[in-house]
Amino acid sequence: FPPGAPFDGSPADEARWHQALLARGWAVNKFPVAFGGPGWTAAMNFIWERETAAAGVPAQVGGMGPGMLAPVLFAFGSPEQQQRFLPGIVADTTRWCQGYSEPGAGSDLAALRTRAVREGEAYVVDGEKVWTSGAHKADWMFCLTRTATEAKPQAGITFLLIDMRSPGVTVTPIISIDGRHAFNRVAFDAVRVPVENRIGEEGQGWTYAKGLLTHERTGQAFVSLSLNLTRGIRIAASTEISGSQGARLIDDPGFAGRLALLEIELRALEMTELRTLWEVAAGSAPGAQSSMLKLKGTDIVQRLTELYVECAGPYAAPWFPEVDGAAEPLGPAWARREVTRYFEGRAASIAGGSDEIQRNIMAKHVLKI
Repeated sequence: FPPGAPFDGSPADEARWHQALLARGWAVNKFPVAFGGPGWTAAMNFIWERETAAAGVPAQVGGMGPGMLAPVLFAFGSPEQQQRFLPGIVADTTRWCQGYSEPGAGSDLAALRTRAVREGEAYVVDGEKVWTSGAHKADWMFCLTRTATEAKPQAGITFLLIDMRSPGVTVTPIISIDGRHAFNRVAFDAVRVPVENRIGEEGQGWTYAKGLLTHERTGQAFVSLSLNLTRGIRIAASTEISGSQGARLIDDPGFAGRLALLEIELRALEMTELRTLWEVAAGSAPGAQSSMLKLKGTDIVQRLTELYVECAGPYAAPWFPEVDGAAEPLGPAWARREVTRYFEGRAASIAGGSDEIQRNIMAKHVLKI
């Protein structure tokens, strides 16, 4: 990206960045060479993600396909499924969404009720998923369904891949507090899913999903994001407050103290993430440490976004285009961006397993309670 024209997150910029990565063989940085990736080690991936975050570009493009579904396909998918689905993930021609949470099964995921009844060479799926990120843009969904009710809840879950264009799939938008459409309800009404789209064995979906969730939570320490936030906060807080005759927020001892404390906590989290990285590189599973990283990482992000909103001051006030018409919003663009991030961040302690669930996991596996 040329000077003065940074990556802006638009579909056009995503496509340009993805093509640049493809040309280098870096588009799916965590993929093994056999599946179109560079075959980097965990340490190399860590460095790549830090450097791309510092440069203001994503480590990879493609939504949930590369980081969440692909590891499941590597470990549990059949060779036919790998050949069928992985090329579209590498080329970013197929976008995926995650069908986990339901109206009555969010943090208690094992309580899910979306049914999949086998009829010959297909499953007939009925039910509803909620808070499904990107479902309105997705081509496919990797979905947890219930195929048995007799055994304990975790034992009757099956992992299916569902074409979002299938008859009977209905996507309804959910507008979040920041006014964006990122989440959706997805209803299934007698949706037929070929048996060949089942990952692994029937009834083993919980086992596959646990590995995926552990992978997701390990990536939710948000250290790169938080490092960028602290840099941005220091710049914003070091700018003279309009009309203040030279006053700067960074000169306020209370504000500076809270920022310093968060930076200390962030460095400690970074060391914990590095320790987990080396253990994974040595062949260990992250286990309960992934819950600890997720819990502390989301806490730090939320508190940093609060400081950023303080930097925005009166420019953090809401601006409604439908009310204000053609009037330009007041204040710098970063103020509107970070206020939006503040609202987004409220959900971070719920999405991917709530804080309460993470504490329960640590209590069970670390404290043996």
